Amino acid sequence: MMMEISAEYLAAGANRHPSVADWDEGGILAFGADRNIALWSPQNHDSRGALALLSGHTDTVNVVKFIPKSDGILLSGSVDKTIRIWRRDPSSEQYSCIQTLGDHESSLNCIAVATGSRIFASGSADATIKLWTLDDQNVTTLKQTIEVKPRFFPLALALSPLTDAPDSYVLAAAGTKDIIQLYVLDSQIRQDFKLQATLSGHEGWIRCLEFTKENDSPHSDILLSSASQDKYIRLWRIHQGKELPAAAANQDPSFGAFLPGKSLSNKAHRFKAQSLDFSATFEALLLGHEDWIYSTKWRAHDQKLQLLSASADNSLAIWESDSMTGVWVTVARLGEISAEKGSTTATGSTGGFWTGLWSPSGTTVTCLGRTGSWRLWNYDKDLQRWIQGVGISGHTQTVTGIAWSKKGDYLLSTSSDQTTRLHAKWKRGDQESWHEMTRPQIHGYDLNCIDSLGTSQFVSGADEKLLRVFDEPKAVANLLNKLCGIGGDHIENMPDAANMPVLGLSNKAIEAVEDDEEVQLGKSNDREAIDPASIVRKSTLSLDHPPLEDQLSRHTLWPETEKLYGHGYEISCLAASHDGSIIATACKASSIDHAVIRLFETRTWHEIKPPLKAHSLTVTRLRFSANDQYLLSVGRDRQWAVFKRDSTDGNNYEHLESNHKGHSRMILDAAWSPSDWPVFATSGRDKQVKIWAAERLTPNPDTFRLEATISEDHPVTAIDFLSLGTETQYFAVGTEAGTFKVYVLSPSDKFSVQPVPFAHKM
Repeated sequence: MMMEISAEYLAAGANRHPSVADWDEGGILAFGADRNIALWSPQNHDSRGALALLSGHTDTVNVVKFIPKSDGILLSGSVDKTIRIWRRDPSSEQYSCIQTLGDHESSLNCIAVATGSRIFASGSADATIKLWTLDDQNVTTLKQTIEVKPRFFPLALALSPLTDAPDSYVLAAAGTKDIIQLYVLDSQIRQDFKLQATLSGHEGWIRCLEFTKENDSPHSDILLSSASQDKYIRLWRIHQGKELPAAAANQDPSFGAFLPGKSLSNKAHRFKAQSLDFSATFEALLLGHEDWIYSTKWRAHDQKLQLLSASADNSLAIWESDSMTGVWVTVARLGEISAEKGSTTATGSTGGFWTGLWSPSGTTVTCLGRTGSWRLWNYDKDLQRWIQGVGISGHTQTVTGIAWSKKGDYLLSTSSDQTTRLHAKWKRGDQESWHEMTRPQIHGYDLNCIDSLGTSQFVSGADEKLLRVFDEPKAVANLLNKLCGIGGDHIENMPDAANMPVLGLSNKAIEAVEDDEEVQLGKSNDREAIDPASIVRKSTLSLDHPPLEDQLSRHTLWPETEKLYGHGYEISCLAASHDGSIIATACKASSIDHAVIRLFETRTWHEIKPPLKAHSLTVTRLRFSANDQYLLSVGRDRQWAVFKRDSTDGNNYEHLESNHKGHSRMILDAAWSPSDWPVFATSGRDKQVKIWAAERLTPNPDTFRLEATISEDHPVTAIDFLSLGTETQYFAVGTEAGTFKVYVLSPSDKFSVQPVPFAHKM
């Protein structure tokens, strides 16, 4: 039997790096997501999230670059010191890695490609720049290595044809110093790049360089934009001819007067290539950003050049040269108004925008923020302004726990990025797509585990030794009901919304205020002071689309209702019973005293004592059986333990059985079969999955025995069962290598286990 499995939803946050993304002329935006490359189609009207993940790198991806007009050649550079070359199959639209380059000795920071050529440059933390050529068979050859040590480490590169003659290029390089170096390849004289000019003027590290031709003329000047941590963008002109361009030749003496203490030197740097004379001169200084500038991108529009800049001040700016004066001015500013940035790192967007990109048509811009989410704006010709649309989001660190709501309406996820996120299906007409709908918890500790307590409540555990319980607020309930068709019951009994005090960790229930109502903010040093950005107006979440990133991070918090204490170390795992009456928890432990399982009942939130003892090291997973009669625990001490519910007191569980040699190495996960008879599976670092079943000879089984063993090629980190209401049961097995398999289990046929072949469909 062939099973078809399709990827319904891929959510991955982007890495924080100015070079981490690129937008191909075919409409695909590629970005680094941890050690993977995610592909997204921002202008696709079905609003799907990431389309695919390309895996291969063994460490964080820093830079992604398409080679223009190459029919889908994609370059990626990583902290793993390698460059990977990916090619798109025209028939299947799938990407595959065709070559891995390991010549660098440290992390890749930047890659530059030249339009209309098969040459590219790479810059690394090993303080070298390498030049490569890609032949017609897509085989890459290293042509030159440029040492920039000890001058700087390259953070930004730009590459452009210098003339219409073949093999004549200019390479701009900059990084951890305030200078830009221009290297020129003159094929008439030599076959390598030579340093021809050093451009000075910036006063901070330079994060981005970008070349463009000024117009379509064969003899057009080349403009270079440089974005720096000094909060300024500088434009430079490379001009062909012995005479200097007009701006440089007729410099106004008052040119630098508006910047106290700064001199805008316009020294002309002259060089030759292809027997032609060239000059590189300073063209313009762009002022307006209030913080570091991470990226700039050129775009030709209506015979005009536009420049898109992304800054740590949480804004994108679009710049144009005024047709009358030639002065570069901001024609649009997108992002956040200063007064709404927020006071805290948690609910504000502190960290700013890391990169901004134009769509191939120029009608859409996207930017990447600190939270790993993409924001998107579309240009409305009728209104003549940019309208924000629905982007995509995802965790930026390890996802440590997921849990479905009790009805399966939505999925909760929690992560080491200190957020809990709720994902649900946006339903509109005949279209459906998954999105992050709320961000219930934004925390100050890494979050480790989560479980649902019903349709509108969940509990999570973190590195802070306690557990927190959250209730759904009215604003979120209305949003989920309107967009997803979820819930809608008992909304009148819910709090309006929640916010987080500036200096606190607990989400407080608050009342939504009228749109025109003034709010007293209090003093900035007050622990209970209100973050002005977290005030929830009654119209805030009256949306006809999933919340945008600024709404997610500020207005979709869930109020915290309980804290559960008792553990002495970081919470390692938790599980809620299926009837929602019991929460079982454990913490990191290196002794029997701390490796206990604590139970809390959810009616009064009191701990049920004494705690359950069985393990000597950290408990890694807790699972209740489908009827809540059994509680299963597994741990780093290689053993599993089963506890049985007291028939007279439903809040008590008693130790039933342990197997001290369940696996030969630590056990990482466990799951109960949905069958009526007690059956469970365990998996571990010993690369095995084991099926255990209760003895059928007695009506009240007291012992579990091993019925089947499955061997895998990698440590098995996750398992779970699926019941289709038949005797046949499916279970999925996930490994440390990032792969998973599906097996079919037949308990009635001597627990036979067979792998299920399936077609993976995107």
